[in-house]
Amino acid sequence: MSHFKEIYASDELPYDKFLRLGAENLSDAELLAIMLRTGTRDKTPIELGRDILNLAGDKLGLLGLYHFGVKELMQIPGIGEVKAVQLLCIAEIAKRTANMKAKTNLCFDKPETVAAYYMERLRHKATEQLLLVLLDSRKNIISETIISAGTANATLVSPREICGRALRLDAAYMLLLHNHPSGNPKPSRQDLLATQKIKEVSDLVEIPLLDHIIIGDNRYTSFNQKGLL
Repeated sequence: MSHFKEIYASDELPYDKFLRLGAENLSDAELLAIMLRTGTRDKTPIELGRDILNLAGDKLGLLGLYHFGVKELMQIPGIGEVKAVQLLCIAEIAKRTANMKAKTNLCFDKPETVAAYYMERLRHKATEQLLLVLLDSRKNIISETIISAGTANATLVSPREICGRALRLDAAYMLLLHNHPSGNPKPSRQDLLATQKIKEVSDLVEIPLLDHIIIGDNRYTSFNQKGLL
């Protein structure tokens, strides 16, 4: 009898189901159960997996792992520090895998590819973060810097700081991205005003602002595409 058959009382265990049908046919709780391997005295690994999913609510599912740290996960009975770290590492691997896949199509003249590349990095943030991407003359990345992090609704922007950094690194182009934790990428009045001020300064120092992309929940708004620059 396998280790998993000692843990589960059901006829078909997630591990066996994986071997028979493949990972795509497992529920989120079953996938977590395989990663957790063991439950508690009172709960099977599947039940423990459901507890993890319930921590974030039904709407988030596995995406809820992006919103928690080790301490939050350890509040679930049966999740110790080791399991919490393992779960967060799995989430990070998933994020990096998605990012690497998007990078193969990355072109800074195509906003849809830029949004896809930065989507997983920014869309799960609980507060607004402004990312400055500086490019050389061939539009290769020189640096990526979080310029500011704000509340759940706003982030403070300094055009002088942004353009000053671009000058120090001898950038040829710049691009801005920030997230909307609400999931709605529609620009606010503050977004429009701040972007206009940054563009005015970038024009003065002759480092073009290629775009400002707002990241929502698998949605984005490109100022360039919308004719807002």
